[in-house]
Amino acid sequence: MRITRVTYTVREEYSETNQRNIEKVMQDLRAMNNPDIKYSSFLEPDGKTYMHFAMYPNDETVQILENIPSFISFRKALKDSKPEMTPKAVDLTLVASAYEIF
Repeated sequence: MRITRVTYTVREEYSETNQRNIEKVMQDLRAMNNPDIKYSSFLEPDGKTYMHFAMYPNDETVQILENIPSFISFRKALKDSKPEMTPKAVDLTLVASAYEIF
């Protein structure tokens, strides 16, 4: 299993665009209806700090997300926006869960 948390802070004027770009990715993921991709994005109270949380059963499933055109566009646009804090990814290890993940 692979679990990743990514955090970053965008410039205030880019936050709405970032939200729209994230929604495009989520629409594509929902359309794929792949139960092996569990991906969510959250916005902190400051309105510009984001946290993405993803869980996959294996590394091959990660490649599905990374090859979706809307995800590729999202990442490029985010980089081009010159965020205040660049994305920082942390791989997590599951200790326990109260529900079945996969």
